[in-house]
Amino acid sequence: MRALHLQLRVDANLVKPFCHLCFASSLNVSPLIAFRPIKYPHLQKFNLSRSSRRTHFSTSFVASSMADSSLSRSSETETKPFSVLFVCLGNICRSPAAEGVFRNLVTKKGLDSKFTIDSAGTIGYHEGNEADPRMRAASRRRGIAITSISRPIQPSDFVNFDLILAMDKQNREDILGAFERWCTKNGLPPDSHKKVKLMCSYCKKHDETEVPDPYYGGQQGFEKVLDLLEDACESLLESILAENKHISD
Repeated sequence: MRALHLQLRVDANLVKPFCHLCFASSLNVSPLIAFRPIKYPHLQKFNLSRSSRRTHFSTSFVASSMADSSLSRSSETETKPFSVLFVCLGNICRSPAAEGVFRNLVTKKGLDSKFTIDSAGTIGYHEGNEADPRMRAASRRRGIAITSISRPIQPSDFVNFDLILAMDKQNREDILGAFERWCTKNGLPPDSHKKVKLMCSYCKKHDETEVPDPYYGGQQGFEKVLDLLEDACESLLESILAENKHISD
């Protein structure tokens, strides 16, 4: 019984330094991790003083927590699908086509499970609508299916997506303007604006800097859009795979 009382007193002294949430936050670990039951049978094997035991326990706890956190981040990076969001004005012509073209390329490489692909618009005027039938027809002739339903961009997109690709410069300005409005109010990561890029910045075969809106033009306009998107999406996929080796491993 005396030995049991001594063990309880030792345990109480060991746990005491870790009874505050501030300790967990100073280590950048979750309080749930900090208060996780921990066995330390090694204390019964060595004749250590209370202070040295506390030091040994604290050092081991910090090292273990940091290792667990590092492994968790590494594992999450390797298992989380790479997410791409394509954005145009109304999300019925260019961005649904970009989503369809990119998805088609990813599927051909057997990487469907490694990607999350979506599209959105900077306005919600067409929300709930299918893509323009002219764009769907032009894409279908190239063996590309467009199945998306129009939706406006939303604050969570800046958290959920790794890349946000604007079809033209005005789209990019509107996306960044929305980010500025939502950043503080919605607690978005302050560097999320770095995810926003121009679609044509990935083109290799074409010199255009923007994907033109074909809505008010003829059939040739839709074909031109698809030409640009196929060029850009091929380079985009190559770039993502080159920078994220785990995706194709």
